[in-house]
Amino acid sequence: MRVGAFLLVLAAFACAAPSYAQRFDRDTSLFMVPITISYAYQVPGSDMAIRFGNNSNIGAEAFVKTRSNLIIGASGSFLFSSKVREPGLLRGVTNSYGQILDLDGNPATVLLYERGYSVLAEVGKIIRGVGPNPNCGFLLKLGGGYLRHKIRIETQNNEVPQLEGDYVKGYDRLCAGPAGMFFVGYQHIGDRRYVNFQIGFETIIGFTRSLRSVNFDTELENKAERVDVLTGLRLGWTLPVYRRKATGFFFY
Repeated sequence: MRVGAFLLVLAAFACAAPSYAQRFDRDTSLFMVPITISYAYQVPGSDMAIRFGNNSNIGAEAFVKTRSNLIIGASGSFLFSSKVREPGLLRGVTNSYGQILDLDGNPATVLLYERGYSVLAEVGKIIRGVGPNPNCGFLLKLGGGYLRHKIRIETQNNEVPQLEGDYVKGYDRLCAGPAGMFFVGYQHIGDRRYVNFQIGFETIIGFTRSLRSVNFDTELENKAERVDVLTGLRLGWTLPVYRRKATGFFFY
């Protein structure tokens, strides 16, 4: 699945989505379809912290907000980092000098990255307490879905036969499984449509396992179940799509 393409499609949809007003009644909680683009800086926990360091996360979310401030929606996010903690991962392809040689016998530049994504269905509630209108307040969300991550191995401009094609799968530690999410924060929907944001703390817990049968470096089977935790602060910009009382509509 090309998660980057998925996020670009959501972003394009956000820009092209029809909006039915620029302003709304300050005393009314409205039915709307908000679309949020967000960024989170996450700290790994449990098994995730053994393999990776802190990571960035870019997400997109589309949901329905009812007049009673209930939220139902779905989100997708892409996580990435250059902090990989897997000692000895490539020891089987290094020479006695600790070098990895390319096809021409020259030392190769090999870089390791963290890559992954999550897809979640979400439900939540905006609790009125702070903000200029009833569409603002404390935001609580629960979600469930799928988490997937791996070590991305890049050989730059070198061709390293041991790390090309299907061979690289023996080293990438690809894992996936069901995941749950909890978010607590604040949702602001301003009286004018462009001052809208979401901020809060988020925790994702994945119950994953390896999708590779054997690790080439350890020559061991992958049967252990994992608990992968990501906790961080998420900040997002929200584009609300809502109706106005007057007739007619506008497209943005």
